[in-house]
Amino acid sequence: MPMHTFTVNGETVTVDADDDVRLLWVIRDLLGLTGPKYGCGINVCKACTSHLNGKAFNPCAVRVGDVAESDEVTTIEGLADTDGTPEGELHPMQEAWLERDVAQCGYCQPGQIMAAVAKVKQVRAEGRSVTEADLDEIRNVCRCGTYTRIREAVKLGAARM
Repeated sequence: MPMHTFTVNGETVTVDADDDVRLLWVIRDLLGLTGPKYGCGINVCKACTSHLNGKAFNPCAVRVGDVAESDEVTTIEGLADTDGTPEGELHPMQEAWLERDVAQCGYCQPGQIMAAVAKVKQVRAEGRSVTEADLDEIRNVCRCGTYTRIREAVKLGAARM
């Protein structure tokens, strides 16, 4: 099988996997990182949302063969460590999630948080603040329906980032 080298959560990894294996399975099964969740496998529910080179993406829809050696993948496990947060501390968005008591079942929460952080970074790069329309663009599915608390947490986390 082909070898694939790229960076995950700040560490260079090399995996032995067929090119057409979805990156989600490489992250979960070969690397043992279970934060990105399998929900649909077709890039709809967004439970697996992670970051690729700082932007939100869904590893269920990306083949490992399409990931370059220069690519950097960040999962929820590496969010605080790779985002300039002091070691051992949660990312401000993770803290906001806890303060707003967002999670019920918690299954979608890693993807929700990763999507929120990417959206806040995008908006900041554009030189503006998060708007309600920006929050509407976060399309991650929450089966428990905690959308009101998710929106509150995104606003709180954005204020602290």
